[in-house]
Amino acid sequence: MFDLFVQFSFSFLASAAYAILTNVPRRSLIACGLSGASGWMIYWFAVQLGAVPALGSLLGALSVATVSFICSRTLKLPVTIFNIPGMVPLVPGGLAYQAVRNLVIGQYEIAIYSTVQAIMIAGAIALGLVLSEVLNHNIRNFREKREILSLIRKKENK
Repeated sequence: MFDLFVQFSFSFLASAAYAILTNVPRRSLIACGLSGASGWMIYWFAVQLGAVPALGSLLGALSVATVSFICSRTLKLPVTIFNIPGMVPLVPGGLAYQAVRNLVIGQYEIAIYSTVQAIMIAGAIALGLVLSEVLNHNIRNFREKREILSLIRKKENK
């Protein structure tokens, strides 16, 4: 239970601190922290349950994008204000560092493995953002078309 609290707290703080560095509006800081914490917790649970880190990153990125979409609607701010800081806990910076470090010290097999892992995780994060944006766009279009159809039906009934 304590580990769960630590994971949530530090992912929230990392996202909120990055949001401060990028000068987001003050009223969005908590939402930015929640966006990052939700993505990290989904990633962490997926990895704890035995999923590969790339799948966990994909699910985490989907979570960040969904929470960002909800927060942007609620606070009436652009979605990127919440997406960018929310992705900070998911970025494979430590893995990329280990890849370069192993390359420099001559452990080429480990360096290649780490590089491929970092690329797969980065690709999964990008794919998660794209999938979420496509789904949000389709939902928005469906709602608009449904509203237009209801207006047309009301005019026909009159």
